[in-house]
Amino acid sequence: MRAALFAFSRGGCVTARRILAALPEEAWKCYTMPRFEEPGFLPLDKAVYGASFSAMDALIIVGACGIAVREIAPYVKSKKTDPAVVCIDEAGRFVIPLLSGHIGGANALAVELAEKLGATAVVTTATDVRGKFSVDAWAARHGCAISDMGLAKAVSAAILEKDIPLCSQFSLPAPLPEGTFAGESGPLGVFIGWRTKAHFARTLRLIPRVLRVGVGCRRGISAEAVVRAVQTVFAENGLDTAAICGVCSIDLKQDEAGLLAACEKNNWPVHFYTAQQLRDVAGDFTPSDFVRSVTGVDNVCERAALLDAEKLIVQKTARDGVTVAVAAEHWEVRFG
Repeated sequence: MRAALFAFSRGGCVTARRILAALPEEAWKCYTMPRFEEPGFLPLDKAVYGASFSAMDALIIVGACGIAVREIAPYVKSKKTDPAVVCIDEAGRFVIPLLSGHIGGANALAVELAEKLGATAVVTTATDVRGKFSVDAWAARHGCAISDMGLAKAVSAAILEKDIPLCSQFSLPAPLPEGTFAGESGPLGVFIGWRTKAHFARTLRLIPRVLRVGVGCRRGISAEAVVRAVQTVFAENGLDTAAICGVCSIDLKQDEAGLLAACEKNNWPVHFYTAQQLRDVAGDFTPSDFVRSVTGVDNVCERAALLDAEKLIVQKTARDGVTVAVAAEHWEVRFG
C-alpha cells in the first residue's frame, strides 16, 4: 500500500512515528508543517494534498477531523476511485475512517491501526455498525469488480431493512453473511461470478477478476480489431469483460502496436511467453500447422490463456484477424 501520513504538531509527529512502526511494510511518505520538520518528514504545503490524493492508496491524517475534511474536500470524486482517508487524533486514542471506508479499505485500515495502537476504531458505516453484509467492502477485499455502483447502493440500503437473496456460479460456503439468504429470484439480489446472466429483476454482479484472455493476431492488427474481437467473444459466451485479469500472447507479439494499445486503453495487463513455455502447457488444444510454422507452437491463444490458469472456458475463436481464447484462474467464494 502506498500511503501518505500527515501530522500538524509535534505531538502528532510522535503519533505518526507510532503509526510507521505499526505498519512498517507499507510505502510511506510523511509530511508535517515546516516549523515541526524533523528527519523522515517532508515539508507540508497545500499542493501535497492533491498530489497525494491522486497518487496514494491511503491518506492518514493525525489531527482534527475538521482539518482533514477541509483539506481533502476539493479532491473528492468517487467512491470507486478515491483513496482511503483515515483521521487519528494527536494522542492516538481514536481512529476514524472518513472516506472510502469499503472500496478504498479505510474501515479495515482503521480497525487494523486501532488494534496495533491500542486505540478505538470509530466506524460509522451502517452495514458495519449493524453487522450486515457489505457488498462493496467484500468486493474490494476479494478482488471483484462491481457491475453497477447505483445497484450496490440500493443493495446496501435494502439489506438494512431485510435479507436479500444471493447466488453464485461458485459453491457458496455456509453460513452466508448476515443480511443474505440463498436464492436465485426476486426484485433485487446479488450474483457472484463472471457470467452476465441476470438472476433477479435487478442483479448486482460481483465479478472476480480471474479470466485470462489468450490472443493471437496477424501482423499490423489495429487496436480496435483486438478490442472488438475480445468484446465479441465475451458477449457470445456470456462473460463479463470486467473479469479480465490479463491478456496473454507469444513473445513474437510483444512489439505488436495494436495489441499493446488495446491493452493499455482498457487497463488489461499484458503478458508474453516464449514458444517453449507455451509448448509446455498441458492439455488438448486446437492445432494449426500455419501457426506452428510461424511461431513454433501449434496454438498460441489457448495455450497462453491456460498458462497459470485452472481451466479453459472458451476455445480458440477467430474474429477479423484476431484469435481469442479464455481461461479461468482458480477462485472460491469466501466469507468472513
